[in-house]
Amino acid sequence: MRKAADAAEEASNSRPFEIAARSGFAVSGLLHVLIGVIAARLAFGSSGEADVSGAIAELAAQPFGPLLLWVCFAACAALALWQLSNAIFGHRNQSHPKLSKRLSEAGQAAVFAFVAVTIMSFVVGQARNSRQSSSDLTATLMQSPWGVAFLIAAGAGVMVTGIVFAVRGFTRSFKKDLVLSPHEGPRKFQVAVGTVGYVAKGFALLLVGLLVVIATVTARPEQSTGLDGSLKALKEQPYGPYLLAAVAAGLIAYGLFLMVKAKTMRT
Repeated sequence: MRKAADAAEEASNSRPFEIAARSGFAVSGLLHVLIGVIAARLAFGSSGEADVSGAIAELAAQPFGPLLLWVCFAACAALALWQLSNAIFGHRNQSHPKLSKRLSEAGQAAVFAFVAVTIMSFVVGQARNSRQSSSDLTATLMQSPWGVAFLIAAGAGVMVTGIVFAVRGFTRSFKKDLVLSPHEGPRKFQVAVGTVGYVAKGFALLLVGLLVVIATVTARPEQSTGLDGSLKALKEQPYGPYLLAAVAAGLIAYGLFLMVKAKTMRT
């Protein structure tokens, strides 16, 4: 068992695996850019699904779409495994990270694993409407023992995550994760897209978590509609199209930040 663990740790620290994992950040960045573009279309009266499924559908519709999806799946799967290995073994230069760091890495592994599974569902032709899936899952959990408590806790957890993202953006604490450029122009770009992107991503997560809590407390699971439903609900508020356009720009900025992170992430 020890030899197997050592072999797994050595593989996770290899340069080729790290490159594959970094490409997962670039794929995630591309998906966020596409989500932002779809959200911007919604703000100006168009239609679309402003979430991961909608972004993947946009990729699938491009020339060589199936090949693109396979590449994106491989990159996200590699990143999920890399994050999981970091949670278990620690980073290359940090073999004994704090528990909070390990939990964060494990959480990110779960997120990228979900993205990889979603991409694969498109590859095999079994993709589902994510908005309906979110509502169905909420309805199912509400009918199970402890389901209401779990949903409220999960919604609150997403809201707290959103607040953490926003705080990271405002305080610019994300800079410690990057190797900042020595040149002023690129460095300002790194910081700018990180600041705007983290705040916008945090606001979007706050909306998603809030809708989950509201849907659970009011026993109306159809209101738990994920990111797409949250953004569309935002549009219905006073000055909603302008707010949605601002969030769309922020999501595009966060996508650009993830692409920058793929290249300049500190390991």
